[in-house]
Amino acid sequence: MNDWPDRRTGDRSEHYGRGSDSPQPEGARSMPHIQRRPARPRTPQRPQVPPQSQGYDDRYQDSGYQDGGYGNSPEPGYDSGYNTGQVYGSGSGGSDGRGGGGRRGGGDGGYVQGRPAPDWRRRIKLGALTLVVVVLAVSISTYFWADSKLKREVDLSKVIERPESGDGTNYLIVGSDSREGMSAEEKKRLRTGSAEGKRTDSMMILHDGSNGPTLISLPRDSNVEIPTFVGSESGKKFPGTGRQVKLNAAYAEDGPELLVRTVEFNTGLHIDHYVEIGFGGFAKIVDAIGGVEMDIPKAFKDKKSGADFQAGKQTLNGEQSLAFVRTRYAFAGSDLDRTKNQQKFLAALASQTATPSTIINPFKLYPTMGAGLDTLIVDKDMSLWALGNMFFAMKGVTGGEGTSMNMPISGSVGGNLVWDKAKVKQLVQQLNNDEKVTVKGN
Repeated sequence: MNDWPDRRTGDRSEHYGRGSDSPQPEGARSMPHIQRRPARPRTPQRPQVPPQSQGYDDRYQDSGYQDGGYGNSPEPGYDSGYNTGQVYGSGSGGSDGRGGGGRRGGGDGGYVQGRPAPDWRRRIKLGALTLVVVVLAVSISTYFWADSKLKREVDLSKVIERPESGDGTNYLIVGSDSREGMSAEEKKRLRTGSAEGKRTDSMMILHDGSNGPTLISLPRDSNVEIPTFVGSESGKKFPGTGRQVKLNAAYAEDGPELLVRTVEFNTGLHIDHYVEIGFGGFAKIVDAIGGVEMDIPKAFKDKKSGADFQAGKQTLNGEQSLAFVRTRYAFAGSDLDRTKNQQKFLAALASQTATPSTIINPFKLYPTMGAGLDTLIVDKDMSLWALGNMFFAMKGVTGGEGTSMNMPISGSVGGNLVWDKAKVKQLVQQLNNDEKVTVKGN
C-alpha cells in the first residue's frame, strides 16, 4: 500500500514520470502539488513504447523524450489533471490512442468507423435482377416439363394427297370415348361403359386467323367418302372405292391418320395440327380448374349419359361436364344439338382456363396442365406454343372475337347427315384466304 504524502513541495527534481530513470516505480502519473515519500528502490526499466503501426501517436517524440528524461520540456512530468490510473494512452474523447478521436459508445473505447447510408437504388436493381432470373428459371423448367408430357403419337406425314395449306392455322380437335387409364370405379361413376378400343365422340375444326377464330363442328353422323389412304400401321396402300360411311367410322377403321385424310378429302381444307382428348382426361381438366360455369337455357335429363340439369347458371364438375357434352338423346336435333353444346362448353372451358387466376397461380396451373397434358394426344409437329395458341383461339370464340357453327347440312341419307357441298366449298375458300366467315351452318 502506498503512503500518502504529508507535505507539499515545489521541488521538481523529486518528481518522476513516464520514461524516467528514477528509482520511483513506473506507476500513475504524479500530482504536481503533492510530494511522494521515497519508495523502495528497484531495478530501472525502460518503458515499452508501442510500435507506430498500432496507431499510437508520436507524443513521445514531440514532447522531447530522451533516454533518461524529458528533453527540453519546460516542466518535465507536469500534468495539470488528476491521475487517470493509466500508464499509457489517453482517457480523453473516448480514444484509445490509435489515431484520432473515435465514435463514442465502443466497448473498449476504440475508434469505430461509421456505416455508410444504404444504397437503395443498387438494392432495388439487384432485387429486380434476382426476380427476373428466378422467373426465367421457373418458366424454362416449366416449359421443358410440360413439353415432355405431350404425347406426340400422330404422324401426319403418313397422310397422302393432302390439299395445299392456306392462311392461318387449322386444328382438328377430337374428343374420343377412350377409357384408357380409367379404373372400374371411374368408368361406373362417369357412365362411360367398358367398351374396348376407342371411337370419336366429337370432332371440330378450329381455324385461327387474322379475322378471328372460327369453330366448326363436324357431326359424327356426317356422310363422307373414305378415300385412298395408306395404313398408319401396315404402310399398305388401300385404294378408294367410293365407300360412303359415317365420319366417325374413319377413325374406328385406321385411327387419327385416316380421320385427317377423310376430313381433308371431303372438305379440301388442310389440317395443320391434330389434338385428341379422352373421357378421363376431359373430366380431370374440369376438376383441376374447379369446375366450369355454364348457363343452361332449358332443363334436360338423359339416363344414358347421366345428365340431369336444371335451367340457369351453374358450375359443372368433371362428371357433370362429361354428361353435358355427351348427351344427344334428350334433344330433338340429336347430334346437331349435341355439337352445339360441345362448342359452348369447350369455349367456356378454354375461357375459364386461360385466365390470370389460373396462369399465375401454381396451385391451379400445374394440376390443370398435368391433367390436360397427361391425356392429350397430338401430332408429332405440335409445339407447346401452337397448343397454347389453340386454347387462346378457343377462348376468343366465347369472347365474341370469332364464330362458332356446325358444318352446313343439306339433308340426310340412310340416317347420315349430308353436307351442303356449295356452302362447304365457300366456307373452305374463306378459311384458306383467312377472310371473315359469312357462311352459316346448322
